[in-house]
Amino acid sequence: MNEMTELERFRSDVPELDLGDVRAEEHRLLSAMRDAAPEHGRSTGRRVSRRGVRLRIGLAAGLGVAAAAAGVIVVNAGGEPGTPPVVHTMPVASVQLLKRAADHAAKSPELHPRPGQFLVFDSRTMDTVESNSGGRQERYLDRQERKIWLPVDGDATHGVLQSRTLEPKPYPGWPVPAEARQNVGRSSRSKAADFDDRAEHLRNDYAYLSRLPADPAKMYEHLYIGLGTGPAADATAWQNVGGMLTEAYMPRAQRAALFRAAASIHGVTTVGGAVDAAGRTGIAVTLNPPGSGVREEYIFDDKTYEFLGHRSVVTKAQEAGAPVGSVLTNSAQLKVSIADKPPTVN
Repeated sequence: MNEMTELERFRSDVPELDLGDVRAEEHRLLSAMRDAAPEHGRSTGRRVSRRGVRLRIGLAAGLGVAAAAAGVIVVNAGGEPGTPPVVHTMPVASVQLLKRAADHAAKSPELHPRPGQFLVFDSRTMDTVESNSGGRQERYLDRQERKIWLPVDGDATHGVLQSRTLEPKPYPGWPVPAEARQNVGRSSRSKAADFDDRAEHLRNDYAYLSRLPADPAKMYEHLYIGLGTGPAADATAWQNVGGMLTEAYMPRAQRAALFRAAASIHGVTTVGGAVDAAGRTGIAVTLNPPGSGVREEYIFDDKTYEFLGHRSVVTKAQEAGAPVGSVLTNSAQLKVSIADKPPTVN
């Protein structure tokens, strides 16, 4: 591929810019840099490191254009009071997919559950199961059809889970043990959880999510509560995104803000041809957590940009203990509805 073709591809990925937007982004960026430095002629009593403000861009060349095209978010993400803000720029490829998902969310019909009601999520899942019984280690991929009733305004201990066991799949390089097939075709119903001790900012019930900010910058700051900065913080923030998408539902304004905020997490990229647990093919946004050897993908429909599901895919065989490209977890969100009450649990 020649250099002109590469240039045209880059241009096709960059959205058209309004001059007013460019000047506004430039003003915010310069303001952040000024705020991070001590005032001229006045001692602050401490040294300010040049690393205090980090500028992350997808392309080294064309700093001003890249920052304006990608979009700039300035936050004090979980740092101590008085610490300099962190400047993040949204990678262009991620912005395009997640911006379209945000636009779709902002215009799509939405549910309006009332206090006391339940949100019902129908899904299909695949998860890694590891056991060590009698000194014998076993691994396989457990597959389930799930239907979970979660309260609009309460934790998961008030919910009900109904599941049916599907035919398991082998974990790469391991045989499927006989006990993994014992419950195939059987259904069960139980409490959704025996306890729910998540921190307040990790709640994902509708009542809580509907109170989150509809502003992308403030939503981004919410994702980083208590995390600070760096690759490990980015990986946890990415997991927090998944916590608000999987078996969770938020109003479209907050959903749109979440997608735009997620696009600014450092290291997010796109992959094509991602298949969810129901066999639907879409486009995924993904992040590779450091040291795991596995990338975490959120899959979207390539036409409607509706969220389809989540999967984890091996990127480094030695670290993950499975061949590159192996899918170790997978889910597909099939339906979201409202019910006045859940079924009874015997």
